Amino acid sequence: MQKFQNLFSGPNQLTLFRIAAVPIIVILMLFPNRICTFIAALLFSAAAITDYLDGFLARKRGQVTTLGKVMDPVADKLLVSSAFIMLVSPGWVPAWMACIIIGRELAVTGLRNIIAEKGEDLSASNLGKYKTGFQIAAIIPLMIHFRFLGLDVQVIGNLFLWGALVFTIWSGADYFIRSRSLLQG
Repeated sequence: MQKFQNLFSGPNQLTLFRIAAVPIIVILMLFPNRICTFIAALLFSAAAITDYLDGFLARKRGQVTTLGKVMDPVADKLLVSSAFIMLVSPGWVPAWMACIIIGRELAVTGLRNIIAEKGEDLSASNLGKYKTGFQIAAIIPLMIHFRFLGLDVQVIGNLFLWGALVFTIWSGADYFIRSRSLLQG
């Protein structure tokens, strides 16, 4: 029973919250009006914060689990990919940019699985952290979309989106280059 309780401990609950937030964000984005998009952006922001908190708490409390190791990156990819897909639908993000960003996420996840099968680990670089930061910084204002507090948040979101695209490509290339030696043989 204790093992089951640890499985769904605080850090893992945060990861599961992030996964549960995805369908709600998707539903809200189906109705692209000021209220729904603002609520979606708030929920996305809360979910994005849990990405940092779950890992921090798991390490601090000694509650690192296999479920957490596997589901944390899945939750991140679901959250970001779903957000970008829903931003393409009303035309707020170009489809080609979303394809590059989501494609990189899938390619790197596949590469990580191959490396993990070999018993190796290749940690995320600072470039990957910048990529994530720029993606989150782009998605929030892009979700809000409408003028907010006198600011054209769509323009702000687009600036961060271009930064996200640069770091997405750069960090993906860096990850593949760094993994070359682990893939040989």
